Amino acid sequence: MIQIDYQLTPAALHDSVKQLFALSGEKIHRLQNRWNPARGTPVFTVKGEYTSRGWTEWTQGFQFGGAIYQFEVTKDEAFLDIGRRNTVELMASHITHIGVHDHGFNNVSTYGNLLRLMASGAIPFNAWEKNFYELALKATGAVQAVRWTELTPELGYIYSFNGPHSLFADTIRSLRALAVSHQLNHKLMGEMDRPISLLARLLQHAETTARFAVYYGEGRDAYDLRGRTAHESIFNVNDGAYRCPNSQQGYSPFSTWTRGLAWILCGYPEEIEFLETLPETELAPFGGKQQVISRFVRVAEAVADFYLQHTPIDGIPYWDTGAPGLAYLGNYLDRPAEPYNEHEPVDSSAAAIAAQGLLRLGSYLKRTGQAEQGARYYQAGLTVARTLFKEPYLSTDTTHEGLILHSVYHRPNGWDYVPPGQQVPCGEASMWGDYHARELAVMLHRAATGQSDLRFFDIRF
Repeated sequence: MIQIDYQLTPAALHDSVKQLFALSGEKIHRLQNRWNPARGTPVFTVKGEYTSRGWTEWTQGFQFGGAIYQFEVTKDEAFLDIGRRNTVELMASHITHIGVHDHGFNNVSTYGNLLRLMASGAIPFNAWEKNFYELALKATGAVQAVRWTELTPELGYIYSFNGPHSLFADTIRSLRALAVSHQLNHKLMGEMDRPISLLARLLQHAETTARFAVYYGEGRDAYDLRGRTAHESIFNVNDGAYRCPNSQQGYSPFSTWTRGLAWILCGYPEEIEFLETLPETELAPFGGKQQVISRFVRVAEAVADFYLQHTPIDGIPYWDTGAPGLAYLGNYLDRPAEPYNEHEPVDSSAAAIAAQGLLRLGSYLKRTGQAEQGARYYQAGLTVARTLFKEPYLSTDTTHEGLILHSVYHRPNGWDYVPPGQQVPCGEASMWGDYHARELAVMLHRAATGQSDLRFFDIRF
């Protein structure tokens, strides 16, 4: 269980944040100077160098979005140029990609961040550039929402690249694409010019994920622990019936792949922030604003509590809570995570994603009068960040292209590099882990310097 430091503050972590961005800049330049986009998208490192891995091109937005975050903190326009120029030259295909569930990852991280910076005055206003970003965001939300399986008139989901039967936990973070498209007053147009509400699809997807991908300790099956998550939920597309949990990247359908849980822990609180800004009239058809947000909070608190209880004391989880080698590690939850152990890898990328969710959930609860519970989550997020932003997780080796070490991609497929002399993957980084560490660091930088919270939907002028 995580040992929460209740004395920790964003200001106390600011030196670590500054060090992270100093290292980050060197690594962004190193990768930018070496990488040939014709090779595909960088996904994870092998022997300290980023490599591609054909599955889907879901990490390119993290590559250029990371440079945009680097500019946001450092004001070094070389990074703005990397982010903006590559977004224009290389990201268009992601806007119209009908084969993936990753639009939030790729497009909100690039077009969305650029529009947000322009709206805040951090980059100069340009009407045509603004229109370009807005059109991209309108389109990405609609294209993502087309990839839809309807279960009932009230339930449905954006289906994964596995096909219409498959709901991934990851996709909760792609709901950002639908949110910003809706915010820009866009609709998906169907047959016979039927308008389809992107907000409705966002809420239906979130409810389906809440019902089937998250457990609440209510006896749903023999492995129903409150806050446990399933990476994949399988449905019969003929009648809409739920069939079973599954896992693509975790150990089993009945254990918790920690990065899958982290996506949910991050996704629901950031959508709560978005829902708070909507007028009551928009949420009245779905039960009303209070009911909708309460449902999101219930999910977020369940998975947050599970994360706190099933993660070692320093906040870095092992890759799956049911991984068989954990049995050989003794009381592994009562000591710091051990990335160089002989039995199971840790996953620092899950920590980077989860820490953001803990901070956002804690902030929401504190500003809505639940100070004690809010402080628990917020301080836990800071505790995770403190561990993540120092060695052995922060990569201080400038010849290593990764920023956050000990990330895991696909343990069951054996894709992760195992160094000589080691028994499990360790010492490598991932594009999503590095991006979310930068995003977490931006959040802490803004908090430490008295700026407003980082919110993906702050794109209005």
